[in-house]
Amino acid sequence: MGDGSVVPRLGNMKALLGIVAGAGASYGLYKLISGQVFKKNKKIPQSESPDVKSSQQGGVELRPGSLLAKVSGLDVVCARPDDAASGEIIHQSPNKLELHHLKMLLSRLQTSDDPSDRSQFLLTLGNAAAFTVNQNQIRELEGIPIIAGFLPDPAPEVRVQALNALNNLCMNIQNQEHIKLYVPQVLELIEMSAVNSDLQLGALRLLTNLSVTDKHQHLLKESVTLLLSLLVVSNEALQVQTLKVLVNLSSNPDMMDDIVQSQAPASVLLLFDERTSPAVLLRLLTFVGNLKAWRPSAQVADELRRKQDCLFRVMLDESSQMHGKLVQMLSHPDREIQVQVARILT
Repeated sequence: MGDGSVVPRLGNMKALLGIVAGAGASYGLYKLISGQVFKKNKKIPQSESPDVKSSQQGGVELRPGSLLAKVSGLDVVCARPDDAASGEIIHQSPNKLELHHLKMLLSRLQTSDDPSDRSQFLLTLGNAAAFTVNQNQIRELEGIPIIAGFLPDPAPEVRVQALNALNNLCMNIQNQEHIKLYVPQVLELIEMSAVNSDLQLGALRLLTNLSVTDKHQHLLKESVTLLLSLLVVSNEALQVQTLKVLVNLSSNPDMMDDIVQSQAPASVLLLFDERTSPAVLLRLLTFVGNLKAWRPSAQVADELRRKQDCLFRVMLDESSQMHGKLVQMLSHPDREIQVQVARILT
């Protein structure tokens, strides 16, 4: 994970859905993805709570006693000549940094020509951004657009650390007003990055935190097809993170019209299987439970039935195979999954 390779756009949904729509063609791929034995997970809430990302990165030599050495939590190898300025900063833990420390880091970030240094500065800022006082100070220093400016950086490790820093900054409600401007870039990173890469995972973590409340969920209403398509081709870690976003969106009744009209691959039904990880399956059932709570009028339902491959036809319509899949899941060996399925069917 984390390589910078570029794959054809997931955004080319007609091509992607053409590949994954056929249940037969997809089943072999699905078995490779989810035919593993996974450990049991805890009960999933109706919406997902925020994630704080703590990053580490090796192979960077730091000046003993420097801010980077202290905040990043890395072993100090030896002094670097270009770390002279930061080496004078007093020993501080991340939640005790002063304004001028963060200002120096942002300045060094903007002037560095070395990808490894840029990555390290972003890592340090991201770790510092786990604390409220630093979240506020970085915003006041106009650090959010500076950090977001590295989302298109040529080096994939720099893009990953920029996402991680924005993810921690996004824990602050005031910061979300600034970070929401970069949602299109974050979605593009998901589309353009290799499937199962650190870039996709970091982008999904950021979208999870941004979608915890309903204030900015409307920014993701056009991304449901992308998320559903990613769900059927990714590994467990990506599936869990993708479902966290979908659960958040589906917990908002105002988002439901957009969700049910989105194109959905028919192969998503293949995930309702005993071989699917419980961590994935529980969140998938939570998503379905949120969908089932939506009650369209007869007229709306008829209109949706005329939309080929929309999520309503794939998962909610009477003609969908979903009901049969859920009945089969009543015999799942995981008791928590049985309870969740029974709740949806009643």
